[in-house]
Amino acid sequence: MYLTISKRLEFSASYRYYQPNWPEEKNREVFGKRFLSRYGFGSNFVAYFIFHGPVDVDTGMVLNVADVKKRVNKLLAQRFDHKFLNMDTPPFDRIVPSPENIARQLFIEAETLFQDSTATLVACHLSESPNNEATAYSDGYVERHLWTEFSAARRTWSPHLSEEENTQLFGTASSPSGHGHHYRLRVTLTGDIDTAHGMIVPDNESYPAVIAIHDLFDHKNLSTDIPELHSIPMTTECLSRYLYQRLSKTLPVHRVRLWENPTFFSEYIDGNSFTMGYVSSFRAAHRLHSPKLSDKENKNIYSICNNLHGHGHRYLVETTLEGQIDETSGTLFPLGRLMDGIQQALVPWDYKHLNKDTDDFTDQPSTSENIIHILHPRLENNIGYSVQRLRLWETPNNRFTLRKDNNFTNR
Repeated sequence: MYLTISKRLEFSASYRYYQPNWPEEKNREVFGKRFLSRYGFGSNFVAYFIFHGPVDVDTGMVLNVADVKKRVNKLLAQRFDHKFLNMDTPPFDRIVPSPENIARQLFIEAETLFQDSTATLVACHLSESPNNEATAYSDGYVERHLWTEFSAARRTWSPHLSEEENTQLFGTASSPSGHGHHYRLRVTLTGDIDTAHGMIVPDNESYPAVIAIHDLFDHKNLSTDIPELHSIPMTTECLSRYLYQRLSKTLPVHRVRLWENPTFFSEYIDGNSFTMGYVSSFRAAHRLHSPKLSDKENKNIYSICNNLHGHGHRYLVETTLEGQIDETSGTLFPLGRLMDGIQQALVPWDYKHLNKDTDDFTDQPSTSENIIHILHPRLENNIGYSVQRLRLWETPNNRFTLRKDNNFTNR
């Protein structure tokens, strides 16, 4: 099992897309409005710093996220926050401040801050906007993520099943009258960063392909208005594969994730496999306190989280399965069974005090690292299927991810 922890931090900066070796006409053609103002434009960036390492048996932590916040915020304040990157933050006086380049530079600079730690920085994920992101990894691998959204109706239905079988499998979602969703689509591109324009694919090539998907699907009935979809099961799994196949004709697509709603998604990866994920939650109180440490040590390490009377969270849990779909039904795993299995696994903790109302943390602190290690096998037992990736949000800023292996490029 491969555990990572992610700390979310923010900074604001201005910047301009500009390649000094190009004539103005080419800069304008490739970069569009991102080139036009010689004084730059701005974004409120969100950066996620992702670490891997062993869990300390005494503290129950990989590393203290408060320490991550302190160290990295100092870096951001000195180098990135409230700066004009092209003028104030080398190397962006020489290279284009694209999401790919900024994510990679953040990784390089933040990595040096934790050389004294048993945990290592393994990735940096940067969100320039809700629709434009990039991730840089420790092995030099970089991804670009483009988002779009569309509203569409559909009937969840397979042409390979009878009406009775469709009703039994999909319930009311198979109604001939259809139903609707507001979809969110993430397209992940992979490849080398071009040294001239600073991106895997320049925006003037990637954006039109993604916008074309929006224009094709938005405010349509997918079951009736798009002939190419008539012969395949109308499931989120099959839609994600269709989108991958369509986009990969013109872009270096590694994977496509389609959120049907805020709690359910399906992803098609590199022409090879599917995932499906469901987001649920539980509400619990706890106190971070280790029986292996003195009261003074507990206070120093856990700070306000060591409050005698405890504190609480609404934990978010994202459970992801991976495999091949059944081509007849177009499904990876019955969604109802997944939801029921997750709910059963969370019941012992929901509306409970983890330290006082359960026996799970009698001998170990109720850190998110320990919570996720306990939850993973419990979920697998209740679902009856291997959980490839499990994510736990303690807060919007602190995320913990447990994977079957260390191939964590499948974000």
